[in-house]
Amino acid sequence: MYAPTAEQIIPAKKYNEWVKNIVGKQVREIRLTFNPPLSQKELAARLELNGWKISRGTLSKIEAGIREVTDFEVMLLAKTLKVSAEWLLDKELFEKMLGKEK
Repeated sequence: MYAPTAEQIIPAKKYNEWVKNIVGKQVREIRLTFNPPLSQKELAARLELNGWKISRGTLSKIEAGIREVTDFEVMLLAKTLKVSAEWLLDKELFEKMLGKEK
């Protein structure tokens, strides 16, 4: 199965059939700001402690934008990463994907 690179997904000039979420870029960004940075495996373990059994591979797909993310999952990601769900739902990226840049 073909999977686009992050450069092909983010930022997208218009909606792309491969883009399944807009939170992945933000998840990766905040994960790497922890001191020391969290690995995908470490974040998956923290998410599991909060009630979401997720593999490192699935988390990788979320960060790449090739796996859909439910509202429940967005809330768990926000709680675990200690950010707001609104921050994860990057409005600027969403507008770029729709071709409605300011």
